[in-house]
Amino acid sequence: MNPSTLKASHLLKVYVWALSFLKPYQLLFFLVIGCSIFITGIELLIPKFIQYFIDVIVPEKNTRLFFTLLAITIGLLCFMIFLSSIRNNLQRHVQEKAAKDIHYSIFQHLRKLGFSYFEKHPIGETLSLMNTEVTAVQDLYRRFLPFMIQEAIFSIIAIILLFSLNIQLALIIIPAFLLYYLVGPKFEHKASILSKELSTNRVNLNKKIYESMSSLLEIRAFSSEDWEYKRLDDKVQTFNGSMIKAYLYAYIRGTVRRLSYYAGAIAILIYGSILVQSNTLTVGEFSAFLLYYFNAMHRLTSVVTSLTEQRVLMYQVDKLYQFMKQRPDIEDPLEPSMIESLQGKIQFNHVCFQYPTSSPILQGFTLTVKPGDRVAFVGTSGNGKSTLLKLIGRFYDPTGGSILIDDVPLQHVALSTLRDSIGYVFQETYLFGSTVWENIRFGNPEATDEQIVEAAKAAFAHSFITELENGYDTLIGERGIKLSGGQKQRISIARMFLKNPQIIVLDEATSALDNVSEHEVQLALNTLMKGKTTLAVAHRLTTIQDYDQIVVVDEGKAAEVGTFEELMKRKERFYHLYKGKEPNSHQLQST
Repeated sequence: MNPSTLKASHLLKVYVWALSFLKPYQLLFFLVIGCSIFITGIELLIPKFIQYFIDVIVPEKNTRLFFTLLAITIGLLCFMIFLSSIRNNLQRHVQEKAAKDIHYSIFQHLRKLGFSYFEKHPIGETLSLMNTEVTAVQDLYRRFLPFMIQEAIFSIIAIILLFSLNIQLALIIIPAFLLYYLVGPKFEHKASILSKELSTNRVNLNKKIYESMSSLLEIRAFSSEDWEYKRLDDKVQTFNGSMIKAYLYAYIRGTVRRLSYYAGAIAILIYGSILVQSNTLTVGEFSAFLLYYFNAMHRLTSVVTSLTEQRVLMYQVDKLYQFMKQRPDIEDPLEPSMIESLQGKIQFNHVCFQYPTSSPILQGFTLTVKPGDRVAFVGTSGNGKSTLLKLIGRFYDPTGGSILIDDVPLQHVALSTLRDSIGYVFQETYLFGSTVWENIRFGNPEATDEQIVEAAKAAFAHSFITELENGYDTLIGERGIKLSGGQKQRISIARMFLKNPQIIVLDEATSALDNVSEHEVQLALNTLMKGKTTLAVAHRLTTIQDYDQIVVVDEGKAAEVGTFEELMKRKERFYHLYKGKEPNSHQLQST
C-alpha cells in the first residue's frame, strides 16, 4: 500500500495491532512505565534542590544543610541509576519476548498460507518481513513507546511546575512550542521518510555487494569487471545521495527545534530578569524555571518527533499487518474426518484446475489408484502432471471435481494427517547445512541413531556416508554442496524410510542424474516403494516399465491408461511418445 494513500484511521489500526503483541507482557510493560515515572520524579526534583540551594542554603550559609541536601541528591541519583538498570532490563525482556511472538506468528501464518504463497512471492520479500518489518516493531517496543510515555509524563509535570512558579512567565512556553509545532513536524516527517529511504538503499547496497562477491568467478570468466563495477557504483551513488539528503534534513530538524527553544529562552531571560529585579521571582526560582523550561521544551518536541517517526514506522509495519491478514487458500477442516489406518486409495473424480493467471490445466481428469499401486504420469509439457501431485498434497484445491483418499474427500482430511501420510521426493532435494545425521533425521525427528543408519542402508546411502571425512557427523555444507546429485537423492530417500508414509510422490526424482547415479537411486526407490501407493511424474520412460499403471495426461485429462505392455501394443499416444525420441534416451519432458 502506498504511504500517501494510508489514512490515519488505518495507521491507528496497524498501531493497535502492533501493540497487541505486548498484551501477554503487560505487567512487565507497566513495571517499565512505573520505573520511568520514578526516574522522572527524581529528575524533576533536581531543579527544586538547586532552587532551595540558591534561595535558602547560600543566604544562610548553612553548611550542615548543604551536605544534607548533597547527600540526599547523591542518594537519589544512585537510586535513579539503579532504577534505570532495572527498567532497561525489563524493557529488553518485553521487547525480545514480543518480537519472539511476532516471529512465531509469521512462521505459523506462513505455514497456513502454504505452497501457493511461495509460488507468488519471492523469498526475499518474506525475509524482509522477518528482518526489516519485525525490527520496525521492535523499535516501537524498545524505543518509541516507552520513550514517548516517559517524555510525555515529564513534560506534563514540568509544565505544571512551571505554572506553579510563575504563571505569566510560564505562558511564554506556549508560543515557543507553537513556533516549533507549526514548522518542525514538516521537517520531522521529511527527515523520517528520507531515513527510511536511506535504510532501504543500505539494504540494496549490501545485497549488491553480496551478489558481486558471489558472482566473482563468472564476472572474471566473462571479463565483465567494468560492467559489474558500474552496477555496484550506481548503488553506491544512490546510497550516498540518500545519506546526504537524510542528514541534511536531520540537521534542519535539529536547527528548527533549537530555534524554538532559544526564541522562548530569550523571552524568558528578558521577562524573568524584570521579575527578579521587582522581587516577584527569586533567583533560585528563576534558575529552576530555566531548567524546567529547557527540559520541558526538549521533551515536548521529542514527543512530537516520536509521533512523526512512529507514523512513518507504521508504513513499514503495515506490510507485516497486510501479510498477517492474508487468508490462506487452503484451510484445515473445522471438523476433520478421522482415518484410523490410511490404506492409500486415491480417486480423481472429474478434477478441473487452473492457476489464477493461466488457462485451464486440468479439465475433467478422472482416475482411480488402488492401495499399493505404482502409477506414473507422462505426457508433453504443460498438461498438468506436476499439478496433479500438488493437488494430492493439498498445496492447491481443485477448481472443479473432487479428490478422495480412502473414499474421504481431501478437504475433509486434517492437513497434518494428509501430509504425514505422503512422502515427497523432488527433482532437487533440499538439504540443510548441518550433519548427515540431522538431514536424515528430518524425516522423523524422534528417530534414533540406529534407525537412521538402517534407513541409510535401505536407501543405499550408508556406504558413501561412511566414506565421508567424518561419516554421519560430516557437515555437508549449504544445500548439501559437498554431495553429488545422486547422494543428495539417496539422503532424501533415507528420510522417506524414516517417515514411512503410505503414499510416495516422485516428481522427476531421477531426471537430473547421470546413468550411474540414476541406477543407484532407482534401486533405493524400488525398495522404498514396496507396499506403498506411488505416484510419479516420469522423465525417463524406461524407469516406469514395471509400473502398475501408466497414465498419459493430455489436454488436462487421463487420455490413455494401462501397463507399459498394454500401451505399447495399442500403438497410440504412449507408443508415439516412447518412439518419438532417440533410441537410447526415451525421455519425455514434463512440467
